[in-house]
Amino acid sequence: MTSPTFLIQTAWTTLRTILTVLSLCLPMTFREARASEPYFQDSTKAQASEANTLGIAKTQPDSGPFVKLADDAFMVSYTHRVEGTEVTFEMIPIPGGKTTIGSPDSQPGHSQDEGPEFTIQVEPFWMAKTELTWAEYKTFLKTYDIFKRLSRQGVRKASGLDQADAITIPTPLYEPSFTYEFGDDPRQPAVTMTQYSAKLYTQWLSGMTGSQYRLPTEAEWEYAARAGTNTAYSFGDDPSELDQYAAFADNSPEGAPKVGSKKPNPFGLYDMHGSVWEWTLDHYATDSYLDRQGKTLTAEQALVMPKEKSSRCVRGGGWQDPPERLRSAARLGSDDKVWKDADPNVPKSPWWFTDDPARMVGMRLVRSAKPLAQENLKQIWGVDHSEINEDVLFRLEEGRGAIGISVPELLQEFKRKK
Repeated sequence: MTSPTFLIQTAWTTLRTILTVLSLCLPMTFREARASEPYFQDSTKAQASEANTLGIAKTQPDSGPFVKLADDAFMVSYTHRVEGTEVTFEMIPIPGGKTTIGSPDSQPGHSQDEGPEFTIQVEPFWMAKTELTWAEYKTFLKTYDIFKRLSRQGVRKASGLDQADAITIPTPLYEPSFTYEFGDDPRQPAVTMTQYSAKLYTQWLSGMTGSQYRLPTEAEWEYAARAGTNTAYSFGDDPSELDQYAAFADNSPEGAPKVGSKKPNPFGLYDMHGSVWEWTLDHYATDSYLDRQGKTLTAEQALVMPKEKSSRCVRGGGWQDPPERLRSAARLGSDDKVWKDADPNVPKSPWWFTDDPARMVGMRLVRSAKPLAQENLKQIWGVDHSEINEDVLFRLEEGRGAIGISVPELLQEFKRKK
């Protein structure tokens, strides 16, 4: 028997196709003509050229972290400001190399999902100095009103979720007082976004800036967290030292502090232990490492793309967690049913979680040293499960979300909204 959901989806797809065909018969307005494809391609090419040299120096810097590349260029730290906004974030160069992933059975706090150990080979990349802040994430959320208005005006409309550069933006939070109970200071880490929404943020930012930002793979995250160490924490094995490096259950009863409040790890990254758990691109399973014992894998080979709507991997521990959950090897899988239990909507939001421990789940940006191919970008930014796709479509149909295209021209809209 055909399900009601399938019938509704089919009817909506047919209607959307008819409307698209009809729209092609209408004359293009002056505003649409200004935003037409040739202009977009030219501006994007120019911006991409600048983006490819961002964080690259021709000479070795006198101070600060750097990574020497094969072509006598140097990856260096840089602060990126989204033009037209007050949002800035700093990216740190992470050298390539090898490290052991997982933990031995003898390590206090060891969990079954952390073994057996294997070796990872990582290419250089940049990673955000701190976790994503509310100042950054709320700028992204402003795009909801902008997309709604532009859609009414017929400007830069996305044709559907299957369009490569289309992104969706959620409606305001169902219960913001719960999400912000422990603060939404501009310098506190943003939390409760789903992995889908975290990926959308990286796609939105990439479209606005011309640089390819994304979530880290699980292997890249642990490599950066260890920062050349093989101990339980980046500073050693003694949890009594955690207070200097992490916000956790013993020192943060009132939520995560502002980012960068503690000491950094040897790579110069803050809050890799504690504060909030951080999204990775990977599927989570307790037996993820079983077939990897004794192997050396690249970060790409180690990446396991999500196989289910739920069960995606977060790393690093949160401010309510005990010391053993903050170890470099500690893993946690998402649980949509539990983390969205209080969400009254049907379907439940693809963008937000409503229940703990989601208030301890945030994200951190990564940028590859070499630009990624388009097919790779589609994989790390796009909708990766049919049920998520269905949920998003239903929410958009009911007006509980907005869809559009993130392009540099939107910066004028942000200035206007400000």
